[in-house]
Amino acid sequence: MFKTSWLSIFSRFNLVSVVIVLAISFWSISIGWGMTYVLNKFTGNVSAAIAAPPNNDVSTRNHVGQEFYIKTCAACHIALPPEVLPRETWKKLLENPNKHYGTSVPNLIRLGQLLIWDYLQTCSRSLSSKDEPIPFYVEQSRYFKIIHPRVKFQETVSNKNCIICHPGVENFDFRTLTPEWKNSP
Repeated sequence: MFKTSWLSIFSRFNLVSVVIVLAISFWSISIGWGMTYVLNKFTGNVSAAIAAPPNNDVSTRNHVGQEFYIKTCAACHIALPPEVLPRETWKKLLENPNKHYGTSVPNLIRLGQLLIWDYLQTCSRSLSSKDEPIPFYVEQSRYFKIIHPRVKFQETVSNKNCIICHPGVENFDFRTLTPEWKNSP
């Protein structure tokens, strides 16, 4: 009698363990498939994006974040290089994407937000002091002014008129300049 009840308890314990392991495995596989679906939806092909980073200085780690940033921001306006604005500006903009210059950033999921933030904080600079105001527009940023020391702007600076001097902005190429700026001192 003792052997029978002991075997029955042991077999129930094994059955519960197997069910728990199967449930955890199913949950893990589902999460993996979900993450793959989300990443493929926003970046096209994640493995290709990670394997072949662009020709700029973005690390493999930040390449997916850069892709999310470009696809999300360029859907409405020119995606600016992170160096143009300080890290504090990017942080404020990403903290509340529902209040983005009077509109809402569509389809920005938390994972995308985190990947974009990782990219932007890595590729931007901090303000020089706590007293320096956070610039929310390109023309207010001292980094923008530092990057363009010889440029005398004839129009109000905005992310919409970058193409005047940078013909490759559609491809996130701000290094290629129009002929009149190519050989400037």
